[in-house]
Amino acid sequence: MNEIICPHCKKAFKVDEAGFADILKQVRDHQFEEEIQTRLNLAEKEKESAVKLAEANVRYSAQEQLAKKDKELTELNAQKDIELFQKLAQKETELLQLKSKIENAEVEKKLAVNEATQKAEKERDNLANDLKIKDTEKQLLEKSLNEKFSSELKTKDDIIKLKDEEITLRKDMKLKLSTKMIGETLEQHCETEFNKLRATAFQRAYFEKDNDSKSGSKGDFIYRETDEAGNEIISIMFEMKNEGDQTATKKKNEDFLKELDKDRNEKKCEYAVLVSLLESESEYYNSGIVDVSHRYSKMYVVRPQFFIPIITLLRNAAMNSIQYKAELALVRSQNIDITNFEEKINKFKDGFARNYDLASRKFKDAIDGIDKTIKELEKTKAALLSSENNLQLANEKTEDLTIKKLTHSNPTMKAKFDEL
Repeated sequence: MNEIICPHCKKAFKVDEAGFADILKQVRDHQFEEEIQTRLNLAEKEKESAVKLAEANVRYSAQEQLAKKDKELTELNAQKDIELFQKLAQKETELLQLKSKIENAEVEKKLAVNEATQKAEKERDNLANDLKIKDTEKQLLEKSLNEKFSSELKTKDDIIKLKDEEITLRKDMKLKLSTKMIGETLEQHCETEFNKLRATAFQRAYFEKDNDSKSGSKGDFIYRETDEAGNEIISIMFEMKNEGDQTATKKKNEDFLKELDKDRNEKKCEYAVLVSLLESESEYYNSGIVDVSHRYSKMYVVRPQFFIPIITLLRNAAMNSIQYKAELALVRSQNIDITNFEEKINKFKDGFARNYDLASRKFKDAIDGIDKTIKELEKTKAALLSSENNLQLANEKTEDLTIKKLTHSNPTMKAKFDEL
């Protein structure tokens, strides 16, 4: 039992445990509700205070930001005004500069126009003066050319007249000569032209008529030239052909090329030249020196006026090739020496090979003989060894031989030895 004292009357009374628990519960519930209510009230007061404080803070912050924005807006408006003022001032300055440039450009334009006008007028005056000078020069040049052409025309007419007279003279001369005489005259002409230069230009040259007709034909002239050592530089077989305008059968240069090539080869000449007046109207042969090497090797057809030039050209070409010929001869001689050396080497090699073959065969025969001898000696050795063995056996048998053994089963021999 629990004893409880009343707080008002100070009397004690007892309650059981169930009653005490119920009283205690009532007390606790009442205190708990009071405490909760107290705390709720405090929480409500704190909430109201916090809300008021938050409202005050928000109101202050908003006022502060609003003031800041007003300040920034004021400053921005002021800055915009300054920039706008600066831009307007800059534009006015640029406008003034452009106006100044335009005015300067107008002045420069006027000066340039004046200068160009003056220059054009000066060039016009110079061109006018040049034109007058050119006209004067043209007139003088025309006059000079007219005089020159008149003089040249007169000279040309004189030359044509002289040529006509010369042609007429030559035709008359041809009519008076036979075909053989014309040919001989051409040969004499060429020989005379050569002899004029023989002493100065052809000191080591041979130029004579071809008198060797063993093969049945011959050329007209043979030209040969040698160097100081006597080596031939060049050789040419010449044939001269001409005929009169009144000859019944006209010959062509082509008709004589084959025979000329034959004469060149038989007389061992390097070149062949036909000096011809045949086909006098042919532009092909009248053009100068005609190369017919496509028909016959190293052959030319020339007019009489090219007789000396063809010799000079071929001679100069041969002189230029002398060094190459000498080098070629040296190379050929060296090649011959090398060939001889190679032939000697090959001959030595062949002889050596033949001797080596013979020696090798004899050596082999000797080796075979030695082998055979060795085999015979080995047989002899074997026979001797076999004989020695037999002798050894015989010796052993001889040593083992006694009178007792000899007389054993032989009473006659035993009696004889006993007597001895």
